[in-house]
Amino acid sequence: MANFKALFKDTAIYGLSSIVGRFLNYLLVPLYTHYMPKASGDYGVSTNMYAYTALVFVVLTFGMETTLFRYANDEREEPDTVFSTAFCTVGFLTAVFLAAVFGFIGPISSELGYGAHPEYLLMMATVVGLDALQALPFSFLRFQRRAVRFASLKLLFIFLNIALNVFYFVVLGKTSVFYVFFINLLCTGFITFFFIPDLFRLRWKVDFGLLRRMLSYSWPILLLGIVGILNQVADKILFPMVYPDKAGANVELGVYGSCVKIAMIMAMITQAFRYAYEPIVFAKAKDADRKEYYASAMKYFLIFTLLAFLCVVGYMPVLQYILGEEYREGLKVVPIVMVAEIMMGVYFNLSFWYKLIDRTIFGALFSLAGCAALLAVNLWGIPHYSYMACAWGGVAGYGTAMLLSYIVGQRLNPIPYPMRTLTGYVLLAALFYWLLTLLPADAPMWQSLGLATLLVVAYAAVILWKERLFRNEKMKK
Repeated sequence: MANFKALFKDTAIYGLSSIVGRFLNYLLVPLYTHYMPKASGDYGVSTNMYAYTALVFVVLTFGMETTLFRYANDEREEPDTVFSTAFCTVGFLTAVFLAAVFGFIGPISSELGYGAHPEYLLMMATVVGLDALQALPFSFLRFQRRAVRFASLKLLFIFLNIALNVFYFVVLGKTSVFYVFFINLLCTGFITFFFIPDLFRLRWKVDFGLLRRMLSYSWPILLLGIVGILNQVADKILFPMVYPDKAGANVELGVYGSCVKIAMIMAMITQAFRYAYEPIVFAKAKDADRKEYYASAMKYFLIFTLLAFLCVVGYMPVLQYILGEEYREGLKVVPIVMVAEIMMGVYFNLSFWYKLIDRTIFGALFSLAGCAALLAVNLWGIPHYSYMACAWGGVAGYGTAMLLSYIVGQRLNPIPYPMRTLTGYVLLAALFYWLLTLLPADAPMWQSLGLATLLVVAYAAVILWKERLFRNEKMKK
């Protein structure tokens, strides 16, 4: 019970920086979709560029965030040495990356379709480099259970970013995507300075024997991370390449990218859960009740994500106003993308069996299979169905990885997941979603919101009754 209290407490704090922070960033979506006209394609450029930076970030961090938890929790290792060894590895990779980008900016920008704006690449390359250097200090804060400092720095970045965006777009009347990248660079550089005192306080030592062991552990996680992030961003990278109308590709991508922001509530929940859950999983690896703990964590994760799904799709008549009117045509992708995000969260929960037994290669293989499914759907579907193929590609990719991880994991390191209960909750949420779709599109808002509220309350009531009944039966035993 103490572990669950720690999990819920840390999830709440990390959620403040993740969920609240992402919510505040939602304020930028109406800002961008009102001040950057759909026809300009600037929001599509932003969506495409951030997809590239997400991929590069995974490469530069080289799986060292998870590797840090694995070895810092090893009683035979000194946490400061683990951190400094990991940080120097990431720092070296970042230096090589930035040297390559700045040295060959001309051909790189032309190849990516930004020959007229190489400054976009220079700014975002610097941003992702600084993000990579911050990743290990942020992870070390999580290892030290310094959740308040972690959340404070994340929220500081967000508030500063929002303030500057409002100033440039609303006060100064700017409409170019250039200012989106420029502001991100300013804010990321500012946050980096807060880690300098922490870095000076450490006892720095690079242990090359430890580094070999860490690299042996981390390279499958790197492959897993690359394939995993491709599952999230490959559609946004591929879209301008394979969409038949090259002139209109960024316009369509902008519509898709803006609507996906509404569906990202699932990514927020998963991220907050991951920040709190990952350190506890490794710390609890030797406990006798660890498998029951993992099974219960999966159940509660699924309960809350299904509740979030019903809230978002049910209150879409209100949430749609987050977007500028000309971008709302893509809202039909939101339920599909949210289902994909739930699958990703379930896959994350399932992934610990191979991390805990140091067989991370399985994660790479599962994600590779999922990525293959996603790429196949996108490459075939985008020319025919535009961004709807992107949404369904995510379901195909995460669904494949999720099923493979469950099937193989139950053979090699079985965990007693309550599958009948989980299936029942999924079917209940699916039934309530179907009831929501029965209302005509032109139904009065009070009818839509009334039905949504009724179904959300009914779902919560069923869950509370079911879980209380389960606990009573368990106590009798």
